[in-house]
Amino acid sequence: MRLFSKRSEANFEGGGLVLFQEVQHAMLAEKVLRSAGYEVRLVAPPPELRKGCDLALEVNLVEQPGIERVLGDRDMSYVSIEPVKTRTAPLLEVVRVTDFGDWVMVKAGNMKVTFDKSTGVIVNVSGGGCPDIPYLHAELIGRPLAQAPRPRDLGFTLCALNLERGLEECQSIHVGGVRA
Repeated sequence: MRLFSKRSEANFEGGGLVLFQEVQHAMLAEKVLRSAGYEVRLVAPPPELRKGCDLALEVNLVEQPGIERVLGDRDMSYVSIEPVKTRTAPLLEVVRVTDFGDWVMVKAGNMKVTFDKSTGVIVNVSGGGCPDIPYLHAELIGRPLAQAPRPRDLGFTLCALNLERGLEECQSIHVGGVRA
């Protein structure tokens, strides 16, 4: 098993958090702001700033007026945009990869995805306790990695987000080989 950091965000300035009541609002806002050209990252906000869910968007605080305009134009629900004085916890910086010989399992957060190394077919999805997991499981099992739907497009929970990151890592491993 190997632990590794997948993302390097050394150039990300941050400084502000967009807070949400619900996870799906944070995930949708990330898509909207990225498509509008803003650099954002999903993070776990410090406990004192949590307003309803354990997911927030870290943004460059200097861009707050533009971000507010984009979210307002799209009628996106958010609680507030706050300056952040403490460090936020990145989501899923660490993934675990376990090679079982014929299969590889990737664990991201509380979700696990296992695929057949020779065929690239997803053979198992497990973990989490979110209500969309049975549906995501049914949509992914038996599909080749390259044809699997994006879990974050089908689900609206932190489990779906974790599953998305795990699936991305599986796809990367299948193309490039298992990392030791």
